Amino acid sequence: MVDALVHEIIFRKSEIGDAEIHTIYFGGGTPSILSVTEIQRIIDSIYAHYTVIEDPEITLEANPDDLSKEKILELADSAVNRLSIGIQSFFDEDLQLMNRAHNSHEALDSLTMACEKFQNISIDLIYGIPNMSIERWQQNIDKALEYNIAHISCYALTVEPNTALPKLIAKGEIPAVDDDLAQEHFEFLITHLEQHGFVHYELSNFGKPGYFSKNNTAYWQGKPYLGIGPSAHSYNKKQRSWNINNNTKYIQALQQNKLPAEIEDLSITDQYNEYVMTGLRTIWGVSLKKIASEFGKKYCEYLLLQAQKHIEEHLLFLDDDTLLVTKKGKFLSDGIASDLFLVNLG
Repeated sequence: MVDALVHEIIFRKSEIGDAEIHTIYFGGGTPSILSVTEIQRIIDSIYAHYTVIEDPEITLEANPDDLSKEKILELADSAVNRLSIGIQSFFDEDLQLMNRAHNSHEALDSLTMACEKFQNISIDLIYGIPNMSIERWQQNIDKALEYNIAHISCYALTVEPNTALPKLIAKGEIPAVDDDLAQEHFEFLITHLEQHGFVHYELSNFGKPGYFSKNNTAYWQGKPYLGIGPSAHSYNKKQRSWNINNNTKYIQALQQNKLPAEIEDLSITDQYNEYVMTGLRTIWGVSLKKIASEFGKKYCEYLLLQAQKHIEEHLLFLDDDTLLVTKKGKFLSDGIASDLFLVNLG
């Protein structure tokens, strides 16, 4: 697999040209199962074939059970300078319900050791878990704050098919996921983290000033990116592509010097819809000036027309030429964005 990843990195250099690389992100799946030697080999291949800025953000997603003391020490000596740790919860009952491989003791241990060696750490937490009281949700957040974490990503629990959770719900062993509870958790989360100096800069992301994820911010601001590996997605403003999601077929294709990817050409309307969707999730909002200049006056007129009812309901507001969600509208932002999408301009 690592051979194939390195091959793809070299094979796709022409797609980037002379553009500088600002971030390198090991995500999706479980990249922390790679050895540090393998991780460094991938990073070295990027440096050897691309122009990388002097101090790039290099993030590794990791599960707590993969972060032994030895692994953290090795990572601290590598080029990785940011860890994103999938804590999810500091309570065993929550972790068991979500079928996580680690327990609360491993979560705390990994965080303690990581904080000794890394300054830039993000953790993931899940809210809206059945039977999670607002008090336990606050304890989860406060435990993260004890470690002086500078970035926290929080996601609502979703019921995915072919997992244990829907079966438990169907049997009546646990309650169904409650949207009202998730919203209560979300609203508490915003208030509590903002009181502790965090900026709610994207729907699911909170960072202290200077610690926003540079990699993910690039996604939300519509910057091009190159995705390497099985299932990885790439974007160049005009096209979106994605690699095959089968490891064996991925490796075999690269061995034959072929890129196992599908490509979708993005129409002007696709690009407009994507900008609206990502922009409304962030503190930077949707610029009417950008809509008019990049997509045309008709798109701007349509956006304002569709946004009007949400403005009247205090879910959206205009700040000069920028359309933003209100605090009331944040939990509903994806649904609001879909209402602003354009299916056919006509």
